Amino acid sequence: MGRSRTEGAAGVRERILAAACALFAEQGYDATSVQQVVDRAGVTKGGLYHYFGAKEDLLVEMYRTVFGERLAALDRILEQGRDPEWTLRAIIDDIVVGTAAMMTESAAVSRELAHMDSARTQRLQADWRRYQEAVRALIRDAQAAGVFAAVASPELVSWSIFGVTTTLHTWFRPDGPKRAEQIAHELADLVLTGLKSRP
Repeated sequence: MGRSRTEGAAGVRERILAAACALFAEQGYDATSVQQVVDRAGVTKGGLYHYFGAKEDLLVEMYRTVFGERLAALDRILEQGRDPEWTLRAIIDDIVVGTAAMMTESAAVSRELAHMDSARTQRLQADWRRYQEAVRALIRDAQAAGVFAAVASPELVSWSIFGVTTTLHTWFRPDGPKRAEQIAHELADLVLTGLKSRP
């Protein structure tokens, strides 16, 4: 009896996603065929199409998995109503550590976003815009209150954070000299030192 009959629907679906994710990260979306995905996952094409209508659906689901966790964490952090410095540090920590914990998925999504059809991903893009705007609003409000220095626009400050985190998969190594938590701490120190309000 094959694994697809014994592990349950959720297990089969996750196995298909894991296989697609690894292949997209290794060789790219265009170079990966549906047949390669089903071979690695150990299922039939019919099994794959039972859960995913097209190859692109695999990429969309990866995006939901990677970004959904970050968006939920952002909401939890903001709901605490803490001071801007603590809040921004917590956001940076979550996005660095969370991205590092999902390196394969993050690599696949970051490399292949251009392949996502706009009609299928309109909601995902709206979520990403909401994430960006929430971070910028935090910075903007803190600057207006004099808590953060207005040394740079909220847009530029946010992109200094996102520029590091969206490319993390290209240079971070789990067995490297620094843990993700250390990188998050240093990045937060760098950003917050630049935003420190001067008397």
